[in-house]
Amino acid sequence: MINNNFFLFYRLKEFIYIKYKYHFVMKKSKRFKIIVVIIFLSILSACKNNEPDITLEKLKNTVEIELDAMDGVFAYTFLDLSNPKNVIEINTDEKFHAASTMKVPVMIEIYKQAANGKFNLSDSILVKNEFKSIVDGSTYKMDISDDSGEKLYDQINKNATIYDLMSDMITVSSNLATNILIDLVGAKSVTASMRDLGADNIEVLRGVEDIKAYELGLSNSTTAKDLMIIMESIANGKAGSVEDCKQMIDILKDQHFNDMIPKYFPKSIEVAHKTGSITGVHHDSGIVYLPDGRSFVLVILSKELKEFDKETDAMAKLAKVTFDFMLQ
Repeated sequence: MINNNFFLFYRLKEFIYIKYKYHFVMKKSKRFKIIVVIIFLSILSACKNNEPDITLEKLKNTVEIELDAMDGVFAYTFLDLSNPKNVIEINTDEKFHAASTMKVPVMIEIYKQAANGKFNLSDSILVKNEFKSIVDGSTYKMDISDDSGEKLYDQINKNATIYDLMSDMITVSSNLATNILIDLVGAKSVTASMRDLGADNIEVLRGVEDIKAYELGLSNSTTAKDLMIIMESIANGKAGSVEDCKQMIDILKDQHFNDMIPKYFPKSIEVAHKTGSITGVHHDSGIVYLPDGRSFVLVILSKELKEFDKETDAMAKLAKVTFDFMLQ
């Protein structure tokens, strides 16, 4: 694009030379020089304005090619927080099982209700392992063998602070902590708060491992676009107070599962993110902080994966491609 514009510049210079050679060129007119300089600067300005868009388009094409080569169904969103016009959305309205990405909306709702005076994050509540299905109210329990955050199971029938449960829910993705907290704030309230943020399709219907609901197709779901909106809201201090959003970011930065977005990043790069996975599904969504102070939101969702580890690694490499683009 830049070479073409320089070619155009010389063609315009040639045109001006021919048209005004008898009036200006022989006299080396200052007016002629001024015209050429103005055209030159205008073209350079156009090059600078257009170049990011061209580069962004190349990134989008690269991502699309890589996703097409992968085995499964994928969605990808990228948002440059320092320049919101730089955004890429690929398959962003496709619905996916939310898996553990829905725990971020639960965290937002916890901070919201705490801000409204319903409780304090330092309050202690009972760690229980008995929950009701949304289908018929029958009870079910969490199985430690299917969960992470095993230490929490040692605290059953004891008290833990809301903050500690919330931290376990995000950093080690504890399903037990998640269900306790959803009982506290209410799934419907979580979804309603996401609508207030502009996330129009995400659905938080229930806690984790409600098998009866799962068998009826009643599962938490999301889109890549909604997760991008949610992460952007946290990054910009709009998902709660500025201080609350800073605390959310700190919790997300302490994420223990880092085999997708940050996998191939330099160790010094901070990423505030939340993963989610079930059989054939693997997601990651987060905010990436660059050394120069800029940041961007990245969401990669997948389903129908045949080779889980292989495609997870491919998505991690796609995150690195995005990271390298931002460093150009």
